[in-house]
Amino acid sequence: MFRYQIIPVTAFAQNCSLLWDDAASAPHEAAVIDPGGDLDRVLAQAKRLDLKIAQIWLTHGHIDHVGAAGALSRQLRIPIIGPHQGDANLIATLPWQGAMFGLPSAEIFTPARWLVDGDTVELAGQAIVVRHCPGHTPGHVVFHVPQIERAFVGDVLFAGSIGRTDLPGGNHQQLIDSITTRLWPMGDATVFIPGHGPESTLGQERRNNPFVREARA
Repeated sequence: MFRYQIIPVTAFAQNCSLLWDDAASAPHEAAVIDPGGDLDRVLAQAKRLDLKIAQIWLTHGHIDHVGAAGALSRQLRIPIIGPHQGDANLIATLPWQGAMFGLPSAEIFTPARWLVDGDTVELAGQAIVVRHCPGHTPGHVVFHVPQIERAFVGDVLFAGSIGRTDLPGGNHQQLIDSITTRLWPMGDATVFIPGHGPESTLGQERRNNPFVREARA
């Protein structure tokens, strides 16, 4: 059974997540999703949970989500997977992003694998589905874990809100289309882990989110 732990990191309280299968023998192989910073805290939590971080998965190229990915990849000698290549320019400007948002300088990196819609990533022998959900950024992806009805959606959707589209590469209509055509089919019962703030269900947001009510889908 997959389990996960959310670790808020950076001054933006970005939801970095550890995902692992606790049915496997310890130390459990884990993926870390969106390690934006505060690596000491992330690694300490992994140690406490008896996890061996083997992969880094990225939803998109904003520094609060990827700022520590290069350093972690180098330190643990593990691959960075994702996001979609549409965010290559964002990753190339990580030092500029750090200066703009007042975050520590981040290493520029090249993922071992760019992702496209319909890809899968594998953890503990099980497949997790990748959906390309542009709008917040051109290369934003979402990781859907149907085995536990969870989705790690980065900054596409929030409890009661949606991702910003006023940053470079943002597109409001594209974001709404991503939510309604890529997220809603995952099912109302699916709990999503956003890039910031509390979890919610897709059904709750489909019915009540003022930006994407069902009538507007």
